[in-house]
Amino acid sequence: MDFQDIAYTKANGVARITIDRESVMNAFRGETVEEMILAFRDADNDPAIGVIVLAGAGERAFCTGGDQTAHEGSYDGRGVVGLPIEELHTAIRDARVPVIARVQGYAIGGGNVLATLCDITIASEKAIFGQVGPKVGSVDPGWGTAYLARVIGEKKARELWYFCRRYSAQEAERMGLANIVVPHDELDATVESWCAELMERSPTAIAIAKRSFNSDSDNIRGISNSGMETLALFYQTAESQEGAKAFKEKRKPDFRKARDAG
Repeated sequence: MDFQDIAYTKANGVARITIDRESVMNAFRGETVEEMILAFRDADNDPAIGVIVLAGAGERAFCTGGDQTAHEGSYDGRGVVGLPIEELHTAIRDARVPVIARVQGYAIGGGNVLATLCDITIASEKAIFGQVGPKVGSVDPGWGTAYLARVIGEKKARELWYFCRRYSAQEAERMGLANIVVPHDELDATVESWCAELMERSPTAIAIAKRSFNSDSDNIRGISNSGMETLALFYQTAESQEGAKAFKEKRKPDFRKARDAG
């Protein structure tokens, strides 16, 4: 398969999907999401694959969410906001094999959601986690909120979304957002080691375990579906669009003024 926005390789039972948009800190546009969906489906359908690694190119970022230069307050491409993003989230959760997030830098916004959804998150000591939605007139009303609360607890999840602060790799590990934090120069070796260990496990037992874990939180899929429909309407408002405009103009947004004017 030929891809423009991602790099996709398979070797020794490991499929690696790397967001290859280093110039925009691996922010995703519509095409990026579509390519990731295809790669995840291909890896999941390959009986030789026992683990998938999701990564970001370069040193600065794992993924910083939606590319603000590719849209006006919503995701470009098919479905505009809900459909492709929901399909990507589903592809990560429904893959029969474990998905490891290799986080070497910023995991912000939609990138933070991707890291949350992965079965395992291995982080460099240089990694930074956090949300940005309410700062730019957006939110992830489903996996990024309700499931995040399952992962790190209600209080911390609300803090993460309401305040949009940045959290170090060590803080992420303490709250349960990362499984392990390692020195930056040991990141790839650690990912390799964990992949090799997973390849020694029973693939069917792993698949059953993953399905069992997922069944307990699959109701969030419905929350996400309805939330994305609401979000599509929100993106049409002056309040939401003020966030994208302010980001591009490098100024603080005035959401309340935009809301009242709209």
